[in-house]
Amino acid sequence: MDPNLLYWKSHGQSFLSRLQAWLNLLDPTSLFASDAEIQNARTLLGSGDKLNEKDERALGLSLSAVHADSGAALPTIFRPPAFLPVSAPLVLGSLLPHRHVKPTLFFQLLMQSYSAGFNHANRNSSSEQGKKASLKQLLLIAGAVSYTTCAGALPQIVINRLHISSTPIQTFLRFILPVPLSAALAFFNVFVVRSEESETGIRVFDSNGNPVGLSKAAGEKAVRETALSRAALFGTTTAVPNLLLFLSQRRRLLQGHSLLLSPLWHMSAAFVLIVMIPVSFSLFPQLGTIKKENIEEELQAAAESGQLYYHRGL
Repeated sequence: MDPNLLYWKSHGQSFLSRLQAWLNLLDPTSLFASDAEIQNARTLLGSGDKLNEKDERALGLSLSAVHADSGAALPTIFRPPAFLPVSAPLVLGSLLPHRHVKPTLFFQLLMQSYSAGFNHANRNSSSEQGKKASLKQLLLIAGAVSYTTCAGALPQIVINRLHISSTPIQTFLRFILPVPLSAALAFFNVFVVRSEESETGIRVFDSNGNPVGLSKAAGEKAVRETALSRAALFGTTTAVPNLLLFLSQRRRLLQGHSLLLSPLWHMSAAFVLIVMIPVSFSLFPQLGTIKKENIEEELQAAAESGQLYYHRGL
């Protein structure tokens, strides 16, 4: 079992322990580490020696920069510490109530493309070692980005094409509909981009960390859990600032101070995104478990402890 997964096995089985770990791992300064530093970190962890305080940076660097299946360094832009600085302007831009369709489509395209790239880079690739991305997988990614871009811009398209001027309908399309829509599209993006894991299966391990085969059931569970965590992230990030803005307008809390509405919305959206990223990453274990009765019959004999382990991805 990869050193990263061994860490999550011993430290990541409770929500609070995972949250504490992610709060440390999302430090953006780790993005400046060189390939040599990352390789040295992997060598140190793979040696099996007991880590001291000085080696904690190596542990964090390995967990935040190295893929647990391939052992290769993740592309810098798709590493977990890069998620906030890259996605924040894209999320804010995509949620703004634009007057025209083109800027809405532009920001949706950027956000959905980055989300698809992040989901693909951090997937479970245990069944794909030594293989290049298939044409089917590339088409799935392109299709997911195209569909979610158009669907994400749907409220603005409806307002513009139908020339809607009714305040209640505009309120519904701008403040209420985007909440379930953002959550559903985030779920869909993960589900489609990582669909091959459900079809081909992912590697599962016994209680001693030994690989015992590929499981489609574990692949389905890994994809579903990640999709739910991403839906929670984007759904909450959309809901809280929209609710605050809606309530402030409805109750006229900032009457006479309309210039404060935009900064209030931006600050609340940024704050919720900052809080929800480590929370969403921590909702489910990185090293997940699947019960013996829920896995394929040919693998059940290896589940001596009553369960098998799998890498969920991110």
